[in-house]
Amino acid sequence: MLLQIPDVLDAELLAQHQHALAQADWIDGRATAGYQSARAKDNRQLPEDSRLARQLGGAILAALEKNALFVSAALPRKVFPPLFNRYEDGQAFGTHVDNAIRSVPGSVERIRTDLSATLFLSPPEDYEGGELSIEDSYGLQHVKLPAGHMILYPATSLHHVRPVTRGVRIASFFWIQSMVRDDGKRTLLFDLDTAIQRLNQESPGSASAIQLTGVYHNLLRRWADV
Repeated sequence: MLLQIPDVLDAELLAQHQHALAQADWIDGRATAGYQSARAKDNRQLPEDSRLARQLGGAILAALEKNALFVSAALPRKVFPPLFNRYEDGQAFGTHVDNAIRSVPGSVERIRTDLSATLFLSPPEDYEGGELSIEDSYGLQHVKLPAGHMILYPATSLHHVRPVTRGVRIASFFWIQSMVRDDGKRTLLFDLDTAIQRLNQESPGSASAIQLTGVYHNLLRRWADV
């Protein structure tokens, strides 16, 4: 499932992130890449353990907890602390697949990367290029979203970031371990949840909505890993 989630950050929170990141100190992005990815990666990144990264990442996690669309689609069990990257002057990230397991810095915790997420922080008119290109079952999808919007996609997908030829592209990226690790099952649950919500709006308190809600929770009970 490839899903756009609009307005993860409201205007005030987005402006705070943009202001702070415009003054940040950036390091070589290869510091957090695996062996194969490091060979394809050319960007800058906030240090994972920096106070600013933790502060901004915490605000993103708080916003995601209140985002019903994200919760319905991802069914999150764990979310990796958000990271931040910067592309300019022709920088790009070649085709790669994300590591299956990520260790959380400063802890013994590990996260299985079922889903990848990119939260765009730069307005698309501020830079040229920089599209996130994702290979899925419908072919190659090129994603360039308004600032504050996020793309959610299976971490098993091959993907790359096209060269930024003008301006600066800043984004946050992170991974999610879902309660339901199989993408096909997650997609079925998301579609069912969406249909139930629509039915509740059209026919509040309908017997069909109640029955389908029971089906949803019984499937989640069968498939969830908690």
